[in-house]
This record gives sequence, C-alpha cells and structure tokens, in this order.
Amino acid sequence: MPSPSNPYQWIETSLKTIHKANWYRFVTPITSLPGATIKINGQTLINFASNDYLGLAGDPRLIKAAMAATKEWGTGSTGSRLLSGHRELHRDLEKAIASLKQTEDALVFSSGYLANLGTITALVSNKDLILADQYNHSSLKNGAKLSKANIIEYEHSNVEDLYQKLQEHRQKYRRCLIISDSIFSMDGDACPLPQISSLAKTFNCMVLVDEAHATGVMGENGGGCVEYFGCNGEELIAIGTLSKALGSLGGYVAGSTLVIDFLRNRAPTWIYTTGLSPGDTAAALEAIKIIDNDPHLRQQLWNNVTFVKENLTKFNVFDSDSAILCLGLENAQQALTLADTLRTKGIFVPAIRPPTVPTSRLRFSVMATHTQDHLQKLITALEQYL
Repeated sequence: MPSPSNPYQWIETSLKTIHKANWYRFVTPITSLPGATIKINGQTLINFASNDYLGLAGDPRLIKAAMAATKEWGTGSTGSRLLSGHRELHRDLEKAIASLKQTEDALVFSSGYLANLGTITALVSNKDLILADQYNHSSLKNGAKLSKANIIEYEHSNVEDLYQKLQEHRQKYRRCLIISDSIFSMDGDACPLPQISSLAKTFNCMVLVDEAHATGVMGENGGGCVEYFGCNGEELIAIGTLSKALGSLGGYVAGSTLVIDFLRNRAPTWIYTTGLSPGDTAAALEAIKIIDNDPHLRQQLWNNVTFVKENLTKFNVFDSDSAILCLGLENAQQALTLADTLRTKGIFVPAIRPPTVPTSRLRFSVMATHTQDHLQKLITALEQYL
C-alpha cells in the first residue's frame, strides 16, 4: 500500500513553478464605474485594459435599462429558457442581434464561452473533422475538444495551409467545421474570412466565426467582420459576446433559422443553463439600439485607434485590424516591469505572458471614450521608457 500523503500536495509545487516563471496571476479590484478612467486602490488611472470599446458598460442609458428590467422582472430568470427562464425580453434581444448581424435568427446564451461550447458540440462529433486556427480563443479550443471530433489546427490565418489540410483530410470525414476568431484577442488581427468562406464552399464545410471583439466595432454598422468583409448572406455561423462593445453580459449565436432552431434543441449549454438575467438582457438590447442610432461612437473609436497606431510605428507593435494594439517585448519580466512603470505614470495596461500567448507583450485596448489627452499621455510615457 502506498504511504498516506496529501493528494493536493502537488498544487503547492505547481504554484511555485508558476511564480518562478513570472506567470502568476492575481485579481485587481476596480473601485469605480467602468470607463476610460478607473480607480484602483484610490489611484485614478487611464484604462487601456478594457474590452468596453464603445464605453457603454458605464453608460447611463444601459444602467437605466438594466434597472428598469430588474424592477419589472427581478434579478434572475429563475430557470432554463425551456422551463421557467424565458422572457419576451430575451426574444427582443435575439431579434435585435439578428438585425445587427443581418442573419435570419439568433439565440442568446448566458455567456460567449457557453455559446461556443454548446454550438460546437452540437454541430460535430466523433465522426467529424474540425479545422481550427492555431490562435483561436480558449472557448473555441475547448468546444472543439468537448465535441470529440478530430481536431487539426492550421497555421495562424494561413489560407494555403488550410487548403492543404482540407485537401488531405476532408474526404475522410462525414462533416467538417472550420472555426476561427474573426478578431484575434491577443494580437488584434483579423482572420481572412472571405478566403475561409470560399474554401468552405469548395470542400462542403460549415464555418463558425467568433465575433467577440468585432461586434459593434467592425463594419459600417458595427455588424462585425462578417459585415466588414462583405460576407453577409453567406452560410456562416457567427458567435459573439454581449460583454465587450455591448457593455453587458452574455453570448449569442447568429445564423440561419434552421441552425438556430437546431441549437435550441441540441446545444447543451443553452438547454441546461439558467437564462440570461433580465438586467443583462435589457442592457444589451439598449446597447444595440445605441449602436444603430449613434455611429459617431464607432467613428470616434477608429479615430482614436488611428492616432495611437500612427504614433507607435517606431516601436515593436503588432499589425492590427482592430482596437487591440500589442507591444511585443522580450520576456515576461520586461512586460511586468513596463506595466508597473506605466502604472506609476497613471496608465493601466495588462502584461500578457505565456502560456496565454507564445510571446510576452503589453496589450492596449483603445476605447471611443479615451480623450486626446489620455492617448497622448500613453504615447509620451512609452517614448520615455522605450
């Protein structure tokens, strides 16, 4: 018999390894409303760490809508949508998302992560093939694993590699699903969606694209990369979140009536999860109304992005198609040191390190509500340090 020991002992060793590699993570409590500036430990900081691209998470209109819905319907939905958790408000939001995404229908989930897990596992199984961009978000990677389909990764945004892998493997499987982020969250670049869609037609594949960082930001009407690349009307499944540019919480799938009806019956993370709260639902619905009626917000965001890009060309900034701008650094310690230095100058920006990404970097998220002064302070501070 093995000698008695603590079965959790290994966790302490693992944590020591994480500390040694400068990979240790911890939470930073924010003590103010979300926005272009925030308070941490009593210090006011310019916020470049947020995915609230349009500044709607603290917008009084969203707060008012959430409060009104909470007063009318309560704080929780009280059950799954198929039991006691459905409200007409949910359906109003789904119709608004379908209109924004220019699809036949949409389905709202309790988070974007759940939307990816549930959709992928419903569409493919162990007789099928998934071809996935190697830089896909964790939710796409884990959804693929849970589906039990055979997973083959193609080189990041490499259409030729995707084509070669389709040629070699597609005919061996019943169904094939190509999955990709539309905007990659840790690099800021866009996937080659038109080419992916074209290959999907040639090889009879389904396409699932995660629009988390594109919805409300990309495209003339904020419809995302599908709109930006002129792919509306094509047989695509668009997934996204309500928690970034829409300033709320939850996720969605947008697509054909057939796909959405199928997911209502087969997506486990929708069927077996309590429906989105009335407050979150109403806030997201209000955000879509603002995006529809106030294109100035999106234009201001892109003005800010352009200004920062033009002033950071001298540094090792990754090519970006979005409001996510990354400054490449040599190692985790350099990233942590620069993040700490910027914080002393009143700028909050996260150091992103392995294993989340292959190389260390600072990741700046630009917002529509950043002022020219905010942006100039960032540029001046980087010039002084680098």
